[in-house]
Amino acid sequence: MSFKNVSFILHKPQLSENIGACARAIKNFNFKKLVVVDPKPIFPNDKIFATSVGAKNIIDETRIFKNLESAIKKTDFLIATTSRFRNKNVKHIKVNDLNKIDFSKKVAFLFGSEASGLSNNEVSYANYVLQIPTNPEFKYLNLSHSVIIIAQIGAGIIKSDTAKYSKSKKEKPASKKDILAMANLCIKNLENRNFFKPKEKKPIMLENLRSIFYKMELSEKETRILSSVFASLAKKGWLTKLWVSL
Repeated sequence: MSFKNVSFILHKPQLSENIGACARAIKNFNFKKLVVVDPKPIFPNDKIFATSVGAKNIIDETRIFKNLESAIKKTDFLIATTSRFRNKNVKHIKVNDLNKIDFSKKVAFLFGSEASGLSNNEVSYANYVLQIPTNPEFKYLNLSHSVIIIAQIGAGIIKSDTAKYSKSKKEKPASKKDILAMANLCIKNLENRNFFKPKEKKPIMLENLRSIFYKMELSEKETRILSSVFASLAKKGWLTKLWVSL
């Protein structure tokens, strides 16, 4: 297990001060990878460097992406953090369950914007959804506070070297890039068959479809097989019939 395998993704952060504080938080616990998706402030700027204090190297090495799909392509496991329960087709885990995550793989924690958190669409990209236990009458944490809590817990697990994995080490998990490619192939073929009807339900149908793929924890081999199946069925015009039957 390695600290280098873990990244912290800030999705559409609103305040420079919070970005800097998040950089400081992850460095406090020996993590190095900060990823920022579509930030509202110009990145970097003086406020970000000022609030990062001694974490200038984290800011300098931060990767910036325009959208979430691009940011997670090289991730094996994506864990979305939220302050509220999501009645979605995604596995919900508790903080104590993090010791079951294989930190020898590329793991990313996803944090939503200060203004609105993560949308259901953004959560649908995750393998797991994690809630930090707080006072139910005052449950909303500052962005950097959420990051530092997860960083502290993750660091403790990695240092203790007691993580337990459910997947065989012989099976290489599919990367987010591979799963996205497979999902997009399936979606494209379904669109060609005019599957998403009525149109106003398409967003929720896409969320559910992605959630199904991500919670399956597919291996590289399984992803290749499914991609071949979807491609073959599309050529023969059977893909729509398959999904309707499911």
